[in-house]
Amino acid sequence: MDPNVRPETMERITTPELARAFIDEQIAAVRAQVGDRKVLLALSGGVDSSVVAALLIRAIGDQLVCVHVNHGLLRKGEPEQVISVFREELGANLIYVDAVDRFLDKLAGVDDPETKRKIIGAEFIDVFAEEASKLEGIEFLGQGTIYPDILESKDGIKAHHNVGGMPEEFDFELVEPVKLLYKDEVRVVGKALGLPDSMVYRQPFPGPGLGVRCVGAITRDRLEAVREADAIVREEIGRMDPVPWQYFVAIPDVKTTGVKDGKRYMGWAAVIRAINTVDAVTARSVEIPWEMLTRIRDRIVAEVPGVNRVLWDLSDKPVSTIEWE
Repeated sequence: MDPNVRPETMERITTPELARAFIDEQIAAVRAQVGDRKVLLALSGGVDSSVVAALLIRAIGDQLVCVHVNHGLLRKGEPEQVISVFREELGANLIYVDAVDRFLDKLAGVDDPETKRKIIGAEFIDVFAEEASKLEGIEFLGQGTIYPDILESKDGIKAHHNVGGMPEEFDFELVEPVKLLYKDEVRVVGKALGLPDSMVYRQPFPGPGLGVRCVGAITRDRLEAVREADAIVREEIGRMDPVPWQYFVAIPDVKTTGVKDGKRYMGWAAVIRAINTVDAVTARSVEIPWEMLTRIRDRIVAEVPGVNRVLWDLSDKPVSTIEWE
């Protein structure tokens, strides 16, 4: 049986009881796989990696070493938040790596989305290999791979940093306890593990981060525009009731004509995306109130350097994917 194929008989995890049964099963599986050795985990602070971290801490405790890599593609304030929540509140054994220049230098001039994903994934692997070389007993790499990642990579829709991007010389064995779960199931498991709602219900965030929302070749000024515009959208749309499953900003590498201070002003277009979904395999665009849209528009063009217009993406999945790249 293919370990990367979800069995048809696998029951959907929808209740705390089913989640606890899954947790017990995975704790036993992880202990059997890892023994007394150590696991290195990429801890982004997103839902998937947070749930995996909590599960692995319960299974193997101090044998887990968490690494948070700031690759310059995170949302505004996220590195600080990850350190605060995981190191100070949860007591995780957390290593912080500032790799902003390292990642952005390698991505400079690269506009193909699949190439960008491969570069980011490969660089992550290199970072973890370097961190592992500083530690004794690291033989495993923990990952927050979930089932939609596997499905989309298998079908050629898009590559994921934690699926199929491993070089042949990669010498860590993978530990992926939630790889057969859909996103909604991961959240149920997170609640059963006792994680706070702010973590369990945090918006999904792609492994390549803002690298796939700064569409085209990444430049530092446009990346900062994405980060600032995204913070505004998250603040404003976060007030909706109910809150959409995911909402963010993408900025393509296209400049359009505008007017500022009576002069021609060439700037980018910030694209608002808000969707609802259950499993991330299909998604529906969410209606945003006009008053909120105009407030977001006014804030972005006033507060974000380089942006002179705001667009609203109404596309569903399929045909469009949730992310732009």
